[in-house]
Amino acid sequence: MKIYVAHAGDFDYENKLYIPIKASNLAKEHEFFLPHEKENDFNTKEVIKTVDLLVADISQPSTGVGMEIGRAEAAGVSVLFVSEKGAKISTSLNYVSDQFIEYEDSNDLIAKLREYISSR
Repeated sequence: MKIYVAHAGDFDYENKLYIPIKASNLAKEHEFFLPHEKENDFNTKEVIKTVDLLVADISQPSTGVGMEIGRAEAAGVSVLFVSEKGAKISTSLNYVSDQFIEYEDSNDLIAKLREYISSR
């Protein structure tokens, strides 16, 4: 499965998302697009059209993430929303997807992602 991970730029995505994903078996089983990795040089707009799933961390509001969600929805890509426990999230996201995961920490996120992906 090809998975694009969207997140706010001022979010601690390296420690909360990238390192845990890359250290997990998920990274061996699936192809992840982590847009803020230095070695990545791809056109986000084009990549989103080719993925099977967009995982959007909505723990913090972000215009860029909103644009990526809109691109995924327009391309018919499934969207999974993830957020840290207690984060205030926009109810308008319910119009895009009914798939939401709330996580306690990075380990909990990886476990819940694994469960979600294996159920697809």
